Amino acid sequence: MANFFEKLKSGLAKTRDNFTGKMNEVLGLAMTIDDDLFDELEEVLISSDIGYETSMILIERLRHKIRMQKITEVEKVSVALKEVISEFMEDVDKNFKVEKPTIILIIGVNGVGKTTSIGKLAYKFRKEGRKVILAAADTFRAAAIDQLDVWAKRAEVDIVKHQEGSDPAAVVFDALEAFKARNGEVLLVDTAGRLHNKKNLMNELEKIRRVIDREFSDANIYSLLVLDGTSGQNAVIQAQEFQKVAKLDGIILTKLDGTAKGGVVLSIKETLKIPVVYIGVGEGIDDLEDFDPKAFADAFI
Repeated sequence: MANFFEKLKSGLAKTRDNFTGKMNEVLGLAMTIDDDLFDELEEVLISSDIGYETSMILIERLRHKIRMQKITEVEKVSVALKEVISEFMEDVDKNFKVEKPTIILIIGVNGVGKTTSIGKLAYKFRKEGRKVILAAADTFRAAAIDQLDVWAKRAEVDIVKHQEGSDPAAVVFDALEAFKARNGEVLLVDTAGRLHNKKNLMNELEKIRRVIDREFSDANIYSLLVLDGTSGQNAVIQAQEFQKVAKLDGIILTKLDGTAKGGVVLSIKETLKIPVVYIGVGEGIDDLEDFDPKAFADAFI
């Protein structure tokens, strides 16, 4: 965990420098804790891609904490805000648990790091001693199948794939047969990353889900959405679109090491009411980890 915290701290450097620099400037000029201070802190939050509604909620919680703890020193406000952010991120139902057997549908538009995230998850689970199988059900792009095959080799896990243009549900069916025959513990299913036709996307995801429910109803079945942290508030809009066509159990947030927009984590939680489950803060195969709200708050401020 200490190692991951260092990665997280390093990965969020741009976000932290952006946010903490502005916050320290506001606190450095403040003489007392008053409405003007809260207004200025709210502006700092909004400018850090946290979003207007979420920023207002955080400031209200900060006001309450300062009142309840009878905080009067300006220099203690940042500590209180860190606590508020940690508590805020924990305040969401998190039903996601990887208990064998677990089937995870990975959803997301092309370019957000979907296939890479699957490869990193496969590596993570295998290192934990789990039997992992990948299903290459994004059959619309030959590159997606080839890319997943490369990641399967890197993570040293099995993969079930068909030719480009094959029926994705047929790939999932064969993957489920292999999963059962090999006593698999985690099946990661890559799905098509297209959003331009919601009806087709919804139909495809529903068809895949029906196959899973029919063939392996006893498994824990989840859908995780991959979002690109560098896209800021656009990631929230993207997620809202996906929520219209699929039930989402959690978020995988990638590329936070390359952005000053890490505050979007908070906005995602508030807007979507679903947890961030995994977070990516680097290019390496081991740079995807369980999301820890307290570690995030510590690295954020």
